[in-house]
Amino acid sequence: MAGAGHRGHMLAATRSVAVVGVEAVPVTVEVDVAPGLPQWVIVGLAASAVREARERVSSALANAGVPVPSRRITVNLAPADLRKEGTGLDLPIAVALLAAAGLVTPERLPALTVVGELGLDGSIRPVRGVLPMTRAVRGIGGAFVLPQANAAEAQLGLGTSAVQCLPVATLDQLLALLRGEGRPAPPATMRAPVAVTSLPDLADVVGQPRARRALEIAAAGRHNLLLVGPPGAGKTMLARRLPGLLPPLDDAARLEVLAIHSVAGLLTPERLASDAPPFRAPHHGTSLAGLIGGGTGPRPGEVSLAHRGVLFFDELLEAPRHVLDALRQPLEDGIVTIARAAHTVRFPANAQLVAATNPCPCGRFGEPDASCVCLPSALARYRARLSGPLADRLDLHVPVGRVPVAALAGGGAAESSAAVRGRVQGAVQQRESRGRLPPERTLDHAARQALTAAAERLRLSARAWHRAVRVARTIADLDGADAIGREAVLEAVAYRPAQWGGSAGDGRPATA
Repeated sequence: MAGAGHRGHMLAATRSVAVVGVEAVPVTVEVDVAPGLPQWVIVGLAASAVREARERVSSALANAGVPVPSRRITVNLAPADLRKEGTGLDLPIAVALLAAAGLVTPERLPALTVVGELGLDGSIRPVRGVLPMTRAVRGIGGAFVLPQANAAEAQLGLGTSAVQCLPVATLDQLLALLRGEGRPAPPATMRAPVAVTSLPDLADVVGQPRARRALEIAAAGRHNLLLVGPPGAGKTMLARRLPGLLPPLDDAARLEVLAIHSVAGLLTPERLASDAPPFRAPHHGTSLAGLIGGGTGPRPGEVSLAHRGVLFFDELLEAPRHVLDALRQPLEDGIVTIARAAHTVRFPANAQLVAATNPCPCGRFGEPDASCVCLPSALARYRARLSGPLADRLDLHVPVGRVPVAALAGGGAAESSAAVRGRVQGAVQQRESRGRLPPERTLDHAARQALTAAAERLRLSARAWHRAVRVARTIADLDGADAIGREAVLEAVAYRPAQWGGSAGDGRPATA
């Protein structure tokens, strides 16, 4: 809307979208140009980046040859009780200001939803969160004006909806479009999805049969995994091959992943064109906000960026204990809730944790050809950094020893990721065919007896007991068995750690 107000006031408004968490909320940008001393006022719970829009908009308009009215300019961002973050409101403020000043005709404004950041030279720069914005735009209808650099992302989100996508690269292009003198840019061309077959291959790994078996089980059941071994044993190499064992993301899961990366400003062309599960590997010195999410905004952390994929935490026990323990709730619930005084934001966090650590500070504990120099007290402090509750949530604790030099030199053909992924997909299909039947209901009599005896001997918590059943169910699915047998239970229990409330830390099957 636009028009002449009382006593020389000119008022115009256009629609935009703001992102809160991974959800988009419609926003109305109102601009009033009134007589008085030249002044900009932005109201409506605008964060600092939004308040700075006055400098960007006025400079961009001036450099585009458009005179900025020397009057009092008031910008209202409705709803006024929703905090506005980011730079995506630059362009709708400019559009509403042009209409209020009578520099463009306002007839098209009610049919437009506008987002974009303005450069001082009049260029229109990409913004974060365009993919979740498209959900709100589909409900509003009309046309979506956005930066050219976000066009491919918007096309993916809009799909076959009736919303017209109008990407623009400069303020001049936008002015021509508003005046009916220009044509919208052609639709963005989407690259063909990059399949999981392009990921690192498990065939590159020499030896490590037990770790390879654990990776297969972890992939089939999306179980959390801890690799314990000396430096150079191949823990990182193994972890980086887990995404290649996971089934490709379906369309719904892929859009979930892309929306989170869009909000974080990390949506690269490679990620946009990939159906592979994400893989995130933060440094062990990552802050609590960097890992879980938060900060101004707030923004998703690494555990949310790994949603539907793998979060690899190397040097696990070098991280502060409070940072590690913050992973407990996301691993259990699959969601991160960040509470602020004014609002609460939720980020999806259904990530599969793969962690790696040395067995001791010097890294040589348990090595047959090396001597550990760590004092018992130092070893105890080191292992105490992994709390019992977090250790319970790590379903598979796997020792990774050094590979003999002769095996490295000899090479030899190892099973590829494609072959393992075929078995993983078969296990996933078998699990889905059962529906919501609890795994405990599929234990046969011998398996139940073996699990009960092992749980009593190892003093497993209730959580560890249920997680051991889930691992056993995955092993049975990989074997094509309808019921969980005794051998599946014994293999599952063998992955419980001796030093953190379990058994068989050396990888030998437990007996019952």
